[in-house]
Amino acid sequence: MSGSHNHSHSHKQLNYNRAFAIGLILNAGFVAIEATYGFLTNSLALVADAGHNLSDVLGLVLAWGASFLSQRPPTQRYTYGLRRSSILAALLNAIIPLLVMGGIGWEAIRRFSDPNPIPSSVVIVVAIAGVIINSITALMFMSGRKRDINIRGAFLHMAADAMVSLGVVLAGVAILTTGWLWFDPAISLIVVVVVVINSWQLLWESLNLALDAVPIGIELLAVRTFLSELPGVIEVHDLHIWGMSSSEVALTAHLVMPNGHPGDAFLAKIVQELHDNFGIEHTTIQLEIGDPNNPCVLAPHNLI
Repeated sequence: MSGSHNHSHSHKQLNYNRAFAIGLILNAGFVAIEATYGFLTNSLALVADAGHNLSDVLGLVLAWGASFLSQRPPTQRYTYGLRRSSILAALLNAIIPLLVMGGIGWEAIRRFSDPNPIPSSVVIVVAIAGVIINSITALMFMSGRKRDINIRGAFLHMAADAMVSLGVVLAGVAILTTGWLWFDPAISLIVVVVVVINSWQLLWESLNLALDAVPIGIELLAVRTFLSELPGVIEVHDLHIWGMSSSEVALTAHLVMPNGHPGDAFLAKIVQELHDNFGIEHTTIQLEIGDPNNPCVLAPHNLI
C-alpha cells in the first residue's frame, strides 16, 4: 500500500484589501447618515435600509477578517491553516441579515395600521446616495464572486443594498406624488423579501460547506468515473470531496491498482487533470494493490 499527496500548482489568493477598506469607509459613513435621517424623518424605509447596511458593514468586517485569516500559513495545531474561517464568515454573513430583517418585517407589518408621515424629498436624496455607494462597493467585489463564496457574500450584500436603496427611492417618489403613506412600510416589506431571498441561498451553500458537503458545481459521480477509468485502476473507494476554504476544494481517494505504483508522473497527471476539469485544488491519493490478505478497512462505501 502506498500513498501520495500532490500539488501541481500554487494557491493564488486574490487580494481584496483595498475593496474591503473602501467599502467599509463608504458604507459605515452612509449608515450613520441614513440612520440619522431615518429617525429624524420617522421613515421606516430609511431605517430598514440603514439596518441592513449596518449588517453589511459587520459582514464586510467578517469577510475581510476571514480573507486575511485564510491566507495564514499552516501551524502544528492548524495543519490546514485557517482556511475554513472564510466558510464560517460566509455562514455568519448569511445569518445576520436574516435576523435584522425579521425585526424590520415585524415593525413594517405593525405600521400598516398606523403609517407615519415622512418628508419624501429627504428620503429620496438619502436613498439615491445609497444606490451610488452600494453599487460602487458591489462592483469592487464582482470579479471574485464566482470563485469565492466569502467574496460572493460581500458582493450579494452590496448588490442587494443597491436594489433596496432604489426601492426606497421609489417609495419616496410614490409618497410624494400620491400622498399614500402605506408605501413606506410596503417598500420595507419588499426590502425584507429581497434580502431574505439573497441571504437564504448564501446560507444554504455556506452551511453545506461547513458540513463538508461536495461543493456546488462538482459532481461526485463524474469525479469517481474519471478516477475509475484511469489506466490500471480497478476500483475507487474512500472518495471524499469538500471545501477546504470558501475558494479551495480538497479531495482524498484510494485507488486500487494491482500492478503497483505507476510512478510520480502518473500522480502528477491526475492532480493536474482534477484541477483543470473539476477545480479541485488539494488532492491526496492513496494507492493500493488490492491484496485480499490485507483488505482496506475503508473500502465499503458506507464507511468514513
